[in-house]
Amino acid sequence: MILVFGKTGQVATELQRQAEITALGRDQADLSNPQSCAAIIADLKPRVVINAAAYTAVDKAEEEEVLAQTINAASPGAMAGACTHLNIPFLHVSTDYVFDGTGDRAWQETDPVQPQNAYGRTKLAGEQAIRAAGARHIILRTAWVFSAHGSNFVKTMLRLSETRDALSVVNDQIGGPTPAADIAATLLKLADAMKADAKGGTYHYAGAPHTSWAGFAQEIFAQAGRDVTVTGIPSADYPTPATRPLNSRLDCAKLVSDFGITPADWKAGLAAVLKDLNT
Repeated sequence: MILVFGKTGQVATELQRQAEITALGRDQADLSNPQSCAAIIADLKPRVVINAAAYTAVDKAEEEEVLAQTINAASPGAMAGACTHLNIPFLHVSTDYVFDGTGDRAWQETDPVQPQNAYGRTKLAGEQAIRAAGARHIILRTAWVFSAHGSNFVKTMLRLSETRDALSVVNDQIGGPTPAADIAATLLKLADAMKADAKGGTYHYAGAPHTSWAGFAQEIFAQAGRDVTVTGIPSADYPTPATRPLNSRLDCAKLVSDFGITPADWKAGLAAVLKDLNT
């Protein structure tokens, strides 16, 4: 059995669409109670555990860092500890926000980490807790996740385009939009590899080619057939409570080398999401 923490989030939803898994929602697994999460693993004794749940409200985390720390760090650490005890692999989704977002080179797994907001700090603490627990694990850092489910940039742009024919979108933040369906498929491939005692560690997985949020918006409207003018603006003109990284590029070469998994084609993924939304 593959046990997944998370049920309604973007990646968890796609995992359920692609495989026979046991997915736990908030009513079954309370990530604000780390020991209860560990107890679930001890009770169910799955073959592999995937944590696709997190506190992801980036701006709200500035005010709720203690809660975000429990959900994003203490609970994954407890899950990993339970997996260590059972000698089963643990897979965990992390983020580019563990880096400081400077420069223009794609981040490698070995680069220094220096998160610039509360969300990033709690996700980094989660990575550290997992490593300290000693479980066979894979930490999969990703970025700019989108799908036909939940809240994400694609759905926000489509909603805004229903009432507006011009939008200002940040153009100095650069990254790789990543379809949740591709993240789910990657996690399932990695889970199979880990069950065969493949080496684990920290890996990057994101979409290609790199673009800005404004460039992403333009592609969304082009594929959706929406006549919307996109004007690029600097991040300084769109202030938010939490600082966003300007550089969210992730170097995925290690994942290609170790597992043969290549970066997602986000434009093809976008086409699939738009088709999903229209059916």
